[in-house]
Amino acid sequence: MFEMIQKGGPVMYPIILCSILSFAIIIERLYHLYTAKIDTKKFMTSIINTLKKNRIMEAIDICDKTPGPTARILKAGILKHDRTRQEIRESIEDAGMHEVPRLEKNLNALATIAHISPLLGLLGTVTGMLRCFQIIQQKATTLNPVNPGDLAGGIWEALITTVAGLIVAIPTYVAYNYLVNQADNLVLDMETAATELINILSQRREEREV
Repeated sequence: MFEMIQKGGPVMYPIILCSILSFAIIIERLYHLYTAKIDTKKFMTSIINTLKKNRIMEAIDICDKTPGPTARILKAGILKHDRTRQEIRESIEDAGMHEVPRLEKNLNALATIAHISPLLGLLGTVTGMLRCFQIIQQKATTLNPVNPGDLAGGIWEALITTVAGLIVAIPTYVAYNYLVNQADNLVLDMETAATELINILSQRREEREV
């Protein structure tokens, strides 16, 4: 492996750095999204049943004991249970503005790695071909014949960096799309749960006023 890296030239080092960063981000995001995911339907059933019994503190306690962004934004809404529909919505939206960036954290960095890795591979291809032409020029000035062995180093550099760049870029891009899809699904669950909570709390307020 070390020999292959050496043959790939200096461009191999940023490609390796990209692969390490990509792997670290993917593992961190998978763990974060896994811990953020809950059974939203079961959670909402529990919250709604509790609110219908007018047990506000118990509903807040359920949110505190439930991990993930959905529970946190619903807690923000429940804390405003005696306010107007607009105030409840604004409270939930404010909480969501803090939670959504957490779900999307480092995804832009992952997309950047997926885009620049093949470009780094292309850069390595260009530098490898430059080495080949330099050798050809040097041989021409000394009137020595060029043999395949003289060009092998440059060709190795050109091919290895291209392959390495693609090896990093392809799984990174696949992982990026998967993680974006998972984050979008969580955001959709949050929005659905928030709308349902707003409707329940507004209904309770109207019933009290009547």
